[in-house]
Order: sequence, then structure tokens, then C-alpha cells
Amino acid sequence: MKNYYCPICRAHLRVGDNIVLAAKSPYNEKGLIFLNPEVGNYSKETHPDFEIREGEEYKFYCPVCHATLNDKEKKNLVKMNMEEEGTHYDFYFSNIAGEEVTYRISEQEVEKYGYHKDRYEKYFDLPDEYKKYL
Repeated sequence: MKNYYCPICRAHLRVGDNIVLAAKSPYNEKGLIFLNPEVGNYSKETHPDFEIREGEEYKFYCPVCHATLNDKEKKNLVKMNMEEEGTHYDFYFSNIAGEEVTYRISEQEVEKYGYHKDRYEKYFDLPDEYKKYL
């Protein structure tokens, strides 16, 4: 089973068959979003009044500690932690609705998923010392 955690407070973010996050639209609309925990599956569910608009940038928050999960150094990516079969990963996905991008990073490799997977690879293919220049 895949477990997802807040990188700040380490709270469990997976409930049943969903990853539960708080989200805010560019228009300050707020709600919970349920994401599919399967890597590469981009289905989502929200309250009918919390409409996710394609192409819009959203801010994501831990529903427990309310920390911002949008990565400050990796524009348009959201970061969580993931554990599967004893292996720990940094887990990233796009904060732009409709972009299919997922990165699962362990100490050994960077795994890329989704139709737009090459869009942000620049953040993961360079040595850390050079990333500050991006």
C-alpha cells in the first residue's frame, strides 16, 4: 500500500482510496480535493461547488497542519512524501489543473509519469548545486 505524508508535519494524507488535500483557486475559492493515490492516475474529486478549472494554478495545503505544499523552489510543483514497501520517496505533481505530471524520487532514481512529464524535468536532472540558477 502507498502511504502519503505531509512533508512538514508527517500527517497521513491518504484516507481510504484517496489522497486528501486542501486547495485554493486563484480566485480564493477553497475546498478539499481527493486525488487518486495510484501513480499516473490523474482523476480527482471535489465538492460540486468547488470547480477545478483547466489551466489554473492552485495552491495546495496539508489538511492537518495547513502548511503550503507548493514547492517554493520548483515552480508549479506540489510536494508530498510517499512510502511504498519500505521505500521512501519525494513525490511531486503539478499544481496546474489539467497538467499530467508526476515525479517519484528515491535516493536511487527519478521516475517520471504523465503526458507532460518532461515539462519540469529540469528540476531533477541537474546536480543540486546548479538548481539555484534555474
